[in-house]
Amino acid sequence: MPSKLITPPTVEPVTLAEAKAHMRVSHAEEDQLISTLISTARRIVEARSGLVLLQQVWTSYLDDWPETGLVELPLAPAMSVNTVAVFGEDDVAASIDPAHYYADTTSRPPRLMLRGSRVWAKPGRIANGIAITVTAGFGSAASSVPEPLRQAVLILVAHWFEHRGAADPPPLPLTFDTLVRPWREVRL
Repeated sequence: MPSKLITPPTVEPVTLAEAKAHMRVSHAEEDQLISTLISTARRIVEARSGLVLLQQVWTSYLDDWPETGLVELPLAPAMSVNTVAVFGEDDVAASIDPAHYYADTTSRPPRLMLRGSRVWAKPGRIANGIAITVTAGFGSAASSVPEPLRQAVLILVAHWFEHRGAADPPPLPLTFDTLVRPWREVRL
């Protein structure tokens, strides 16, 4: 299910001051680099854990509804399902009334389920005919991100900072994987 970022997070899981203190950097000459590393590290932690760390708005697209009627959303933890829309043949989106479905934002993955005997409206567009907009993340503040994931960001920033420009950088510290692994979703 392809997804598109609509609204990025307004903060990062760690501040520039926290990263500099972690790395014992006291000067300001590297602030831009460290800020970039923080943002990049957040994205890597999100990719490795399969979680959205900070509040973000994403739109995910489906070509058609699953036969079961149950839609598993690719973004967790979900805070809310903002809109569910179906595109007609004219490429105009029609919103589906939230009373038509139940948004299970507690499960991982989050899910949409039809209520009662209702059926999903068929999309008229052949590709990406369904758009589901979700607000995901642990919260809007850095303090809402679980501490192990914040620490993983710090470890990654420090590793990249220390080994920047290295032709053959060493592998990531084992502590990085140790911190992120418990947050990964295991599927059988």
